[in-house]
Amino acid sequence: MMTFAGAIQRARRTPTRRPLTAQIPRYTLDGVRDAEVSTHYLSTADGLGLSMLRFTRHAGGDAVLVIHGLTTSTDMFVMPEHRNLVSYLLDEGYDVWCLDFRMSNRHSYNLAYHRYTLDDCALFDFPPAVAEVRRHIGDRPLHAIAHCLGSTSFTMSLFGGAVDGITSMVANSVALTPRIPWWSRVKLAVAPRAIELAGMQYMNPRWCEDPWLTPGRLFSRAVSLLHRECDEPSCHMLSLMWGTGWPALYNHDNLDERTHRRVADLFGPTSMHYYRHLRRMVRANNTAVRHGPGNPAHAALPGNYFARARDVDTPILFTTGADNRVFTDSNIECHRRLAELGCTQHELHVFPGYGHQDVFMGRNAAVDVFPHLLDFIRRHDGRTPTQDRISG
Repeated sequence: MMTFAGAIQRARRTPTRRPLTAQIPRYTLDGVRDAEVSTHYLSTADGLGLSMLRFTRHAGGDAVLVIHGLTTSTDMFVMPEHRNLVSYLLDEGYDVWCLDFRMSNRHSYNLAYHRYTLDDCALFDFPPAVAEVRRHIGDRPLHAIAHCLGSTSFTMSLFGGAVDGITSMVANSVALTPRIPWWSRVKLAVAPRAIELAGMQYMNPRWCEDPWLTPGRLFSRAVSLLHRECDEPSCHMLSLMWGTGWPALYNHDNLDERTHRRVADLFGPTSMHYYRHLRRMVRANNTAVRHGPGNPAHAALPGNYFARARDVDTPILFTTGADNRVFTDSNIECHRRLAELGCTQHELHVFPGYGHQDVFMGRNAAVDVFPHLLDFIRRHDGRTPTQDRISG
């Protein structure tokens, strides 16, 4: 067991300031080469501005809508450290659209107190995004690849009837059956109210950069005292914010060291209300349900998102890392429940040696993960097997 003196010594040598010059610029698109990039701005019915980045090389191919999770952004799919998902899909001839919906750290309104739920994402964010893509691609096939609570909320939108016309979907880590470790359940029970009572509007992996003796800086230092697995304070905070583990979000060995050093750039702050909705789902027998059943703003959505499962004909590939310490076996359970309902068009794939986030952000994901996603999309895309594709 670490002694008090040892903890203090470790805290002194734990870096709390990032280099003035980052190895990789924040919000860079340098990881995607030889592509035409355009920005598309959207407005939601409840008054938020969203954005999408379109990456394209070849006209006429199937389109793929790519959706990040809570506190991340498009940046997790365009990382220059290794071959990223957007480049991989472009090399295979796809028209790639990356949506930064309301959970994105690219939107400054996430630095303020709010009461958004996953129902808001399902009902207000994804319909205009799909409509914007359709405005440009017409009736060409449109696939979706979604991660984390982006996967949950997009699946809710699909099963709730807010979006349709999706040719196929890849749902990573969690969809309609969020299951979490016991310590995460404890955190869900107490953290949202405790953080707000402490006067904090959000949790932030960058708190280690706050001035001395400020609440965020002190909180970050305290968290780092409990994490001996690495010397990156932002990584420690992310393990507190998500999951149960040392670290929780990924396996360190799967990350490029440059990725590990810039996790505070790739993950942003988040308010507490999304956690409350997740807590309601966990308590509802690990089932996606509406946060406020009596909320008239969400009356178009079902109270239980499995209610219309048999009406959804979009095939879904449920994926997860075998070492997932955030949502454990959530997607295994979702695939099982849907199969019991007679929805046999869906598939499941578990990636050995991977956790929650490294499925997309791991340095070898293009070899270990992406080919499985591509195989599923190819089997459901609008091109014949004899059509040429550009090899990566």
